[in-house]
Amino acid sequence: MKIGITGGIGSGKSYVCKLLAERGIEVYDCDSAAKRLMRSSNELHQRLTALIGKDTYTSEGQLNKAVVAQFLLQSETNAHAIDAIVHPAVAEDFKQSGAQWMECAILFESGFDKLVDRVIVVTAPEDVRIERITKRDGISQEKAKEWIARQWPQEEVRRRAHYEIINDGTHDVNQQIDKLINKL
Repeated sequence: MKIGITGGIGSGKSYVCKLLAERGIEVYDCDSAAKRLMRSSNELHQRLTALIGKDTYTSEGQLNKAVVAQFLLQSETNAHAIDAIVHPAVAEDFKQSGAQWMECAILFESGFDKLVDRVIVVTAPEDVRIERITKRDGISQEKAKEWIARQWPQEEVRRRAHYEIINDGTHDVNQQIDKLINKL
């Protein structure tokens, strides 16, 4: 059975995945895979350069994150164009990885929910998420709220998921994980 873990920024997906790793469960990280593939895949290198321009990669072949970010933030169309190149590569990499668990912040938005049998959503109240994001990334509360607003509403993701882990600082996350593993 393949399991997807998702949740909004600041919900604690990575924390839950760390706890799973402590239990011997390896979780494929879609964000890390996308970055790795954008750096190492010749096909992605060519396709992204054709889409964004010659400055997408440095002369040493390093991804120019600032150029990519600028292009991505210019419009939804640009973001979708990058996704159309990167998402299929990540999906294929996941399939070939042999991993049973996947962490993906945009599991439903990317269509990666079709790659898994069950979905776990990690949730936390918005004020807790904002506090985590501002501390972790050193940004303002307004910027954190902006980032949260760019993602699907937590309620919508919760509605689509099969299971929920509440990571609000009061519920015992380890206990929830153990219960969930026993169910699965």
